[in-house]
Amino acid sequence: MAVAIAVTRERRDGETRCAATPETVKKLIALGATVTVEAGTGTGSSIPDADFAAAGATVAKDIKAVLSGADILLKVRGPTAQETSALKPGAVVAALLDAYRDKETVTALAGANVTAFAMEFVPRISRAQVMDALSSQANLAGYRAVIEAAYAFGKGFPMMMTAAGTVAPAKVFVMGAGVAGLQAVATARRLGAVVTATDVRPASKEQVESLGAKFVAVEDEEFKAAETAAGYAKPMSAEYQAKQAELTASHIVKQDIVITTALIPGRPAPRLVTAAHVASMKPGSVLVDLAIDNGGNVEGAKAGEVVTTGNGVQIVGWTNMAGRIPADASALYARNLSAFVGLMVADGALAVDLEDEILKAAAVTHGGAVVHEGVRG
Repeated sequence: MAVAIAVTRERRDGETRCAATPETVKKLIALGATVTVEAGTGTGSSIPDADFAAAGATVAKDIKAVLSGADILLKVRGPTAQETSALKPGAVVAALLDAYRDKETVTALAGANVTAFAMEFVPRISRAQVMDALSSQANLAGYRAVIEAAYAFGKGFPMMMTAAGTVAPAKVFVMGAGVAGLQAVATARRLGAVVTATDVRPASKEQVESLGAKFVAVEDEEFKAAETAAGYAKPMSAEYQAKQAELTASHIVKQDIVITTALIPGRPAPRLVTAAHVASMKPGSVLVDLAIDNGGNVEGAKAGEVVTTGNGVQIVGWTNMAGRIPADASALYARNLSAFVGLMVADGALAVDLEDEILKAAAVTHGGAVVHEGVRG
C-alpha cells in the first residue's frame, strides 16, 4: 500500500501557516504517497480546500478520519495531545517541534511510540539546504520585521528631496546578521534607509557590507573565533560583552529603528538592548524584537504586544513573525517538508533510515524514547 500522509490544520494560538500547499501535495503524490488534508488547513494562508482537492488530496472534516492509518503527519507546530493520541504506533511526525522548550509534546510523542522529527534540527549542510525550515522562515521574518517597523515608525525610510525641503533617511540598526538579520538589512536598504548591522560572527561582516550596510562590532581576537563549525554564534565572554555593550550603547542612541534577531540554539535569547538603551532613544523610535518567542533580546518587550515606553519609544514584540506573511511562509515551509519526506519514502513505501545524517540529526523521538541528546539532556 502507498504511504499515507496526513496534514492537519494548526491548532496552536496565532498560527496562520500550514504544512502543505497544492504544489507540495502534487510532489508528495509523485513520490507514491496518498495525501489527506483536514478541511480548513489552508484558511490562514488563503488556500481553499478545493485547491487541495484539485491537486489530488482527499479533504476530510473529521480529524480522526484524517489521521486514521496515517504513516506520516506533517505539521507546522507540534501536534496536540488529541492528534498524537490518534496516531498509530510507528507513525512519523515532522514539524517545528520547539523541542527544547515544549517538553510536554516531546514526551507525549515518545509515549505514543511515534518517530518525531524536529525541522529546526535539520543540519545546515549543502545536501539539506532545501529542507532548512529555520532559514526559510527566518528569511521572511527578517523581511516582515522591517515592514512592521516601517508601519510603526512615524516617518518615511528614504531620503526625499521636495520643494518644501529635504526629508532625512531613517537610520536602521540590525542586531544579529544571520538569515533574518541579513534579510532585514536588505529590505531596509531597499526602502532607502541608512543601515548598520552587528553580529559576533566574523563571517557576517563581509555579508553585511555586500548588502551596502556598515558593520559595527568590537573586532578583537575573541570576535575572530566566535562562530561554531555549524555556522552559529558562540556565547561570548563577559569581557567581550561589556566592550560590545559600550559600543552598542553609543550607537543605539543615534538610531531611529533597531531590529534584534539574536538566537542561540537551546538557550534563552541573549539580552542585547537594555532599558537604559531604550531610554536613550529619541521619541518616535521603534524596536522590533524578532527573538521574543525565545524570551526576547530587548528589555521591556512583551510577547504579542507593542509596548510604548515613557519616552515615546515603541517596542514591537509580535510573536511568529513569519506567520504574519502566511502565504509565502507556508509555501516555503511546505517545500522544506516535501523535500524532507523524500528522504523517507522510496517507491511508495515508508523507509526511515536513522543512519542518514539528516534524519539522524532531526530525530527527537523513536521507539518509545527521546533519542535527541540535547533534548533528552
